[in-house]
Amino acid sequence: MGTGNRKRIVIAEDHTILREGLKALLSQDSGLEIVGEAQDGLEAIRVISELKPDLALMDLSMPKMSGIDAIREIRRECPDIRILVLTVHKNEEYVIASLKAGANGYLLKESTHQELLQAVTHVLEGKPYLSPGISDTIISGYLAGRRDEVLTPLDTLSQREKEVLKLVAEGHKNKEIAEFLFISVKTVEKHRDNIMKKLDLHSTWALTTFAIEHGLVESDRGPSDSEPL
Repeated sequence: MGTGNRKRIVIAEDHTILREGLKALLSQDSGLEIVGEAQDGLEAIRVISELKPDLALMDLSMPKMSGIDAIREIRRECPDIRILVLTVHKNEEYVIASLKAGANGYLLKESTHQELLQAVTHVLEGKPYLSPGISDTIISGYLAGRRDEVLTPLDTLSQREKEVLKLVAEGHKNKEIAEFLFISVKTVEKHRDNIMKKLDLHSTWALTTFAIEHGLVESDRGPSDSEPL
């Protein structure tokens, strides 16, 4: 990449040491400039919408809003921004969900520095990029337009209900959730009631367990059963 037209990048990654490492690696390329950072999904949407970089480098497992949900929002607000997913998740569910949400590339965190730069270059040039670690069967299945017809309990939830469930499972109170999502506490309560009815779950602990099992939050996050709402 030439030095005359540096490409602007925002890194969305909740682990500080990984974020700093990515900054150091990418900054070695004189054609790239790190212009912003985010450590959760909601912050990623805000920072990327404000800075409008050429490329957003996105983790999938982040607090407050998942990377996939954030990608969907970013794609809606900033359709021209290139989005490269950087994640540990290899399975088909995450790959296809990311591509459906609007990601331009999918790279595994086990990739080398050279693969990272290659992925960034490809995506910035408008080419799709998929990590060599992802099997051909997953990609060919996606490109053939195959869809999983079996609905999981998670599929019964609306996008907003998934966002509320993730925040509940991370231990946030109704008031905090309302502030994060710019909705009223009453609306949060209504969403919680709907989620519990749809999933047939009747406690915060049950919701948290469900969210962990379905990959909405990591297992080291979430409230204890004795924690007040």
